[in-house]
Amino acid sequence: MMQRKQFLAALACSTLAWAAGPAAMAQEKPLEWVIGYAAGGGSDVVARVIAEAMGRNLERPIVINNKPGAGTNIAAEYSARSHDYGNLMFTADFATLAANPFLFSKLNYNAERDFKPVGMLVRFPMLLVVNNEVPATNLAEFLAWAKQQKTGVSWGSAGLGSPHHLVGELFREEAGLGNMTHVPYRGAAPAVQDVIGGQIPAMWADSATIIPFLGEKKLKAIGVASPARIDVLPKVATLQEQGLKGFEGGDYAYQMANAAVFFIITLTTSPMENFSLASAIHSQDISLAFKEHSTPKTSNRTAFCATAITRASTTRPGTIIGGPSCCPR
Repeated sequence: MMQRKQFLAALACSTLAWAAGPAAMAQEKPLEWVIGYAAGGGSDVVARVIAEAMGRNLERPIVINNKPGAGTNIAAEYSARSHDYGNLMFTADFATLAANPFLFSKLNYNAERDFKPVGMLVRFPMLLVVNNEVPATNLAEFLAWAKQQKTGVSWGSAGLGSPHHLVGELFREEAGLGNMTHVPYRGAAPAVQDVIGGQIPAMWADSATIIPFLGEKKLKAIGVASPARIDVLPKVATLQEQGLKGFEGGDYAYQMANAAVFFIITLTTSPMENFSLASAIHSQDISLAFKEHSTPKTSNRTAFCATAITRASTTRPGTIIGGPSCCPR
């Protein structure tokens, strides 16, 4: 009989499949994929594209359930408390895994205890964008304009404690713009519409959300918070190039499962086992859809990286959130 350690080691080298027991009994039901942001945002876009391919592989429908609000806490608590074993997945990002313990004095879930990482879906950089009424096309022009606004400058994000919010606070701090006021939304999509409509002049957005609007010239990109320019936006300079040395900010999306759901790694390399998440997100359609972002990928290693991030990536968020004008608890 295979020893426990040998068995677990073998499991770690294989593809993902559903387990026997309650999860297997649930195969006739649609698979629910919970997103903590409104439809149309980066996390939602990623999930919908991958779900289509993954559903084909599983031969099972996947239903996206958007539960925006409270920095993904509403979706996280809903997912953590679900007893619909084998039928629910949840997209967790930086807010869920690292920022919220600093932002909220009480959480009704524990990311490390209540969720099990399945794998990384995608990583994408953040961009500072403005509407066409703002007389700026680069960082120098934006700073000059912002400092002249006697009533201050409002800027939007996908929500309180979201990666978009934290990158924006870091930017406000490092750029010396004390007159910038954060306006949290229930997802990036409604914030985009308000920037386009002129309700607020600027926002921080992830590349998955904002690239279509830049292509249609409905918004202007001031700069991208990444070490290098994005291939699909070669004319948009990084903020580092424009004088903010070392400035970098992005988001990632991990697929998580309720810890009570019993997942198993099967010992097979057969091409017939093409219903795994890895098969879905490595498909040609997915690769093309996200070529301007980091390639979506999943593996045992990246799955455990989510747990490592939960434990370790809290020092900088704690510093930013603990600032006097960021997130009063």
